[in-house]
Amino acid sequence: MEREGHERMMRHVIELARKASLEDKTGGPFAAVVVRDGEIIGASGNRVIAENDPTWHGEVGAIRDACRKLGTHDLTGCVLYTAGYPCPMCYAAAWWARIGHIYYAAEMEDALTYGDFDDSRIYAQFPLPESERQLASEPLLRSEMVEVWQAFHAMPDRVHY
Repeated sequence: MEREGHERMMRHVIELARKASLEDKTGGPFAAVVVRDGEIIGASGNRVIAENDPTWHGEVGAIRDACRKLGTHDLTGCVLYTAGYPCPMCYAAAWWARIGHIYYAAEMEDALTYGDFDDSRIYAQFPLPESERQLASEPLLRSEMVEVWQAFHAMPDRVHY
């Protein structure tokens, strides 16, 4: 796709973000579309407030929409256009969906400056040892869960993804 096509997609995303945040007030000024072969196959504005769901970011919503429409979890060959630099959750969702490229409009610093959204605190946690992270985590009943993993691994007809 040429630059003009990318800009057209991004302007659509920016309008979705404007509608979600300023008109519908379903969440912050975030939105995204998933595009394959120049066609939008998934779209969503931020719906965190409307759905009482902290995971309903525009990117996650657009990925869910695209996967539902295509009947697959694999979005290989697709491009994600998003209103802002993806948070860690949205970046991971794009990764797991096998999105091929991400275009974003606003920088992480813009979300912090104009909306008090500070993803840098999350990114800063990743390199820390588990014991030093703000959100504590610890193993519990690993051996019981490993039995489930072993049974899953042994299934000849298990789904690979």
